[in-house]
Amino acid sequence: MSMDAALLAPATRIALISAGVFFLAGLVTGVWKYAHIATRDRAQAPVYVDVAHRSALLYAFAALLLAAFAQLSAWPARVNFWATALPLAFFAAAIGGYVLHGWLNDTDNQFARPQRIGRIQLPRHGLLAFMVVLSLAEIGGFVVLFAGVLRAMHVL
Repeated sequence: MSMDAALLAPATRIALISAGVFFLAGLVTGVWKYAHIATRDRAQAPVYVDVAHRSALLYAFAALLLAAFAQLSAWPARVNFWATALPLAFFAAAIGGYVLHGWLNDTDNQFARPQRIGRIQLPRHGLLAFMVVLSLAEIGGFVVLFAGVLRAMHVL
């Protein structure tokens, strides 16, 4: 049985593609993590290699949840698209940041001050501002989709 992709809303398609990319990232970072474990005296990967691996796997499943909610939401396609795309963009940014910290092996706590990426010191409130916008986008996007599903179910 083949799937007719035209039946999927644009928000659903982007969420499914993201789920695949995130899951693949989780698998690849798992190999990277294992390579560190297998070749290091302490049998341990850098903290952010492990964080990148775990978060990519978790975000893959979160993207599937967004896909389901986007497909079922009663809101217009453009509302569902942005409510899905914004959290996905921040999921991707988070994974990318973890991969970068893992690659550079520059910290075991990205929130420790002064906050850095490699040798570059971040602006004092840069990470805080990013986390606030991330929280608004991820929580807000999901609340919109959840409300859309509740509306479609005639609960709201």
